[in-house]
Amino acid sequence: MNIPMNAFGILRFKTIAIGFSCFFASVTSCSDPVSQVDVMIIGGGASGTAAAIQAARLGVTVAVAEESTWLGGMLTGAGVSAVDGNYRMPAGIFGEFRSRLAGYYGGLDSLKTGWVSSVLFEPSVGDSIFKAMVAELPVINIMYGTRLERAVPENGGWNVTLTTDAGKSLRYHAKVLIDGTELGDVARMVGVGYDIGMESRALTGEDIAPDSAVNIIQDLTMVATLKDYGHDVTIPEPEDYDPDEFACTAVNPLCVTPEEPDRMWPADHMIRYGKLPNGKYMINWPIEGNDYYVNIIEMSREQRDSAIAEAKAHTMRYIYFLQHELGFKTLGLADDEYPTADLLPFLPYHRESRRIHGVVRFDLNHIMDPYATELPLYRTSIAVGDYPVDHHHKAYSGTEDLPNLYFHPVPSYGLPLGVMIPDSVDNMLVTEKSISVSNIANGTTRLQPVVVQIGQAAGAAAALAVLGNCDVSDVNVRDVQCVILDAGGYLLPYIDVDKDDPRFKAYQRIGASGVLRGEGRSISWSNETRLRADDRLMGPELADFVEFYEIDVPDGLPDGAVNVGTAADFIADALGKQSDEVVTEMARMGMQKNLNEIITRGEFALAVDKLLDPFSRQVTIYGKYNDWE
Repeated sequence: MNIPMNAFGILRFKTIAIGFSCFFASVTSCSDPVSQVDVMIIGGGASGTAAAIQAARLGVTVAVAEESTWLGGMLTGAGVSAVDGNYRMPAGIFGEFRSRLAGYYGGLDSLKTGWVSSVLFEPSVGDSIFKAMVAELPVINIMYGTRLERAVPENGGWNVTLTTDAGKSLRYHAKVLIDGTELGDVARMVGVGYDIGMESRALTGEDIAPDSAVNIIQDLTMVATLKDYGHDVTIPEPEDYDPDEFACTAVNPLCVTPEEPDRMWPADHMIRYGKLPNGKYMINWPIEGNDYYVNIIEMSREQRDSAIAEAKAHTMRYIYFLQHELGFKTLGLADDEYPTADLLPFLPYHRESRRIHGVVRFDLNHIMDPYATELPLYRTSIAVGDYPVDHHHKAYSGTEDLPNLYFHPVPSYGLPLGVMIPDSVDNMLVTEKSISVSNIANGTTRLQPVVVQIGQAAGAAAALAVLGNCDVSDVNVRDVQCVILDAGGYLLPYIDVDKDDPRFKAYQRIGASGVLRGEGRSISWSNETRLRADDRLMGPELADFVEFYEIDVPDGLPDGAVNVGTAADFIADALGKQSDEVVTEMARMGMQKNLNEIITRGEFALAVDKLLDPFSRQVTIYGKYNDWE
């Protein structure tokens, strides 16, 4: 991988071989009671694992404290092993994870076992894949069964105290701290400001936000992974079981007046929603299923445990309903998935958490029209998403007061770097679902592929801060984006070309520079954005190029399609060269056209990227150019 220079033009490489055995050893085996590490990640979930992998690949040392014995969080340990979105944009580490799943099961088509997703897998397989990816990087130390007790800023970094399940205390000093927890617990501990609940329209400016703020979060789900045993495994009737609680989960004689008649499916179709390989089923069903409302975010550990126990009991009642009322008697909790006493996942699927106050805040308006907002945050994008805004509120009493956020259509979008940088705490990054977004935007940024990308970008930013000896808030945006591109990631969600296409990076750079705009749209489930590379370049579309290079156009922009000669004239003006020199350069690039032939947007993008390199102009975390905005 080509590692870019940091903001100061210096890349400091570290030698980690000397004393490495002591580096990650327990405090009792080293002369220094405090172990040193470059990046400390609390939480080995979807974001935390990706952050560790990316930071380690850039050559810095990483420690991860994970309370369970698995990696992957919601993708594995919470049992949500059906990926939502980004099927056409397998970005970065998420793309690698998907490719390894395909390799394990025998191809991408083998992952299409259920109808809710095109990528379904057994959670235990996902955990093993993440562990294999981590094992390839010896600079990562994963501490399972370990939780954070204390984090205090000191000496330009963090003093961190951890406690293992065995009661052992571990002390570290880290240069960068990453919150990879499910609920933003580290951010709260160290004093990062945050919001919980749904903001008002007046605050966010989002058309579909409620008139007044609503203190509500999305339902959580205690997912279950069932296995077909081939014989009756019906469990004893759970305490407080009432079939009316789940009556309209699918078409059946108990359902008389369904609340959502347009979303009723026969039971045998419903159960295949989350069908996994090898005769297993993900049970994560929102329609009178196992979604459960409780807001545990600000609860103590003991209170959370009690609330989660209630969510588990709800899921067990639902399983009994499936077995006893719908006839799925051969389906029972898989005994070969989670190494837990109750065979349920390690943690619930948390759809929502604290949302930090970051240096920038991303909302629905940035998604709907990234070019019309006050801050051009699309220029700083480090991750992409294409799933609708999907909020789960059916288990909450009072949904009539909420906006309709059932798969609210959006175009695909780019997510800016600044959402993970707190506005008030140094040398820290916040990932998972706790990034700086509005409540409504969280309905799409919370999905697994986006969260993995968030983690990868956090790992890149953290490593560059260490290597550049600077705060993460001072890391060069373009450097982070270069790492993402070199790692097979997306900056903007263009689907014009595959990421393995030689034109891919050029299109991404041109889009992120803002000299040629993409076009997003939502068509049913197809939320997409294109650079429209094969379309003719039209004169008015040169407006951003002209503004970027401050070109004087006394006669105005051309009205119609732009030919090769005219395009060369504009590029020549920006370069300060003669047009015939530009034409020669374009010919060397394979654009062997008559000057009067029409140039496509893609061809123009390639020429501008090669000859002018607008992406090299530095951009602030707010998306503005240092030298002229």
